[in-house]
Amino acid sequence: MHTEVLGRRDADSTADSDAPLGRFGNHRARDGSPGAPVGIDLDRPHAALVVGKRGYGKSYTLGVLAEEAARARGIAPVVVDPMGVFAGLVADATGDPVPARVIEAPSVRADAIPPGRWPRLVGADPDDAVGALVWDAAAAADTLAEMRTVVGDADAADDARRAADNRLRRAESWDVFDPDGLDARSLAGGAATVLDCSGLDDAAANAVVAGVAAALYDGRVDRADGTSPLETGTDSKTKADSSRVDRLPWLFVDEAHVFFEGVADAALRTILTRGRAPGVSLVTATQRPSALPSVAVSQSDLRIVHRLTAGPDVRALASADPAYLDGDVTDAMPTAPGEALVVDDTAEAVRTVAVRERDTPHGGASPRASSVSLPPIERCLRD
Repeated sequence: MHTEVLGRRDADSTADSDAPLGRFGNHRARDGSPGAPVGIDLDRPHAALVVGKRGYGKSYTLGVLAEEAARARGIAPVVVDPMGVFAGLVADATGDPVPARVIEAPSVRADAIPPGRWPRLVGADPDDAVGALVWDAAAAADTLAEMRTVVGDADAADDARRAADNRLRRAESWDVFDPDGLDARSLAGGAATVLDCSGLDDAAANAVVAGVAAALYDGRVDRADGTSPLETGTDSKTKADSSRVDRLPWLFVDEAHVFFEGVADAALRTILTRGRAPGVSLVTATQRPSALPSVAVSQSDLRIVHRLTAGPDVRALASADPAYLDGDVTDAMPTAPGEALVVDDTAEAVRTVAVRERDTPHGGASPRASSVSLPPIERCLRD
């Protein structure tokens, strides 16, 4: 049976039989039965957006895509896991193995965060004395320890130095900054890398995502001057990874609105708008598309839409409706868990797809009170 491939034009689907292809699901027939199989292109870089309200398959679909990317040759998948639900990727899989590893305490270099972002990261105003001191320290030092030394030696008022040091000491307590933190080479192996950020607050998780996104992008871009393509101007201090990576990175980010609202925003936007040329893909997922910047919707060539009901979220997607969509996204949106409307800008087509079952355990199911086992004394008190 012919497999339709999302993210490819019809002419490209048969041009290269060796091009990596992921199993995604099946068309939904009019009577609700499974139709023809549907795959997803893994040969070229893509910007994809997965949305849906809780319980309708958003994170599950992200896991399906990560499984397929991990199995594909030539790809380096990295999964940002803010809720701790993707560890199942390392479990035994149905069918072909899914090579994967979990990093439970991810860390990045302090200088992976551009100096101008440091005040915001630590909750300081870049226009006041404390924020300016943090900014200057980040511009002058490569590690967090060196930044604190710069602050301590600065020609500034005592209260400004104390406040700046307190903010840097708090960042140090996150345990996400390390001179030997994750770089492009360590992330671009043959297995999917799951970054467990479930124990981090939003600021610390943003620091990890900003550093990882920069490393993946820089690892695919040659720059003679050594500066990061993610930043321009005198504020740029991040150094590009000297070892270019051969595999094409795919960065999967769940709860993406948290990172577009933090210091990771600039790095993610760069991949969205400029990642195609160096071959870096970004797959974001959120329950709240209305909380994303408009570029996150408009620049996505694949939009995988599960059930949404909140008016602002539906309107955020409808604002990017393509001309080839009959009606609007509200009319075509599926209502059953596991079903998705896929808007494919490459093929200029809209498809309703039943997403296939995961081959590895999914950790995103909600716990139920009825499944809790109570000791005898508690059951007696309850009854």
